[in-house]
Amino acid sequence: MKKLIMITSVALTLTLVAGCTNKSVVRYGDANEVETTDISFGSTDLQKVAGQMTDSLLLSPVVGTLTANTRPIMFVESIKNKTSEHIDTESITDSISTKLLRSGKFRFVDMGRVEAARKQLDYQQNSGMVDSAKAMQFGKQVGAQYMLYGNLASIVKSNKDQSDVYYKFTLRLMDLESGLVEWADETEIRKTKGKEFVSW
Repeated sequence: MKKLIMITSVALTLTLVAGCTNKSVVRYGDANEVETTDISFGSTDLQKVAGQMTDSLLLSPVVGTLTANTRPIMFVESIKNKTSEHIDTESITDSISTKLLRSGKFRFVDMGRVEAARKQLDYQQNSGMVDSAKAMQFGKQVGAQYMLYGNLASIVKSNKDQSDVYYKFTLRLMDLESGLVEWADETEIRKTKGKEFVSW
């Protein structure tokens, strides 16, 4: 009987210890919550630069004039990463394009998909699989009137006690016919990381 009680006691103890071990837990978070894991370029920075620059462009008097009676066609070039970090600048480009399209003021040509569109048109015209009366025709696409392009640059400084990174994001809108830059703006981010001494 004592042996049975002892085995039960040991089994219960092992179960309790196993239940108290660390385990990974996955939870949803707020996509707009400020992210401060480190000083590298992160999701909060992406949202900040894309939001600020899109708002600046849409509120510009020049853009107000350009979009007064029409929806100009724009081409958005991929943002150039001039930092020392690996940054997914395509996500910045996508966020800006999406916000501008949602505004209803611009239309876009997607240069990243031109080759795929050409293949589809070639298939429709030359495969013999598509009714020629319903096939899309070559030479009917509309060209962009404006190009939106920009750069993301950074300056990083550090010593044994502190790290500092400065980001500058510049965006420009060019009239493709005249070559004139119709609008430009920039936004900045500075992030620091240092040791903090906490007294007990």
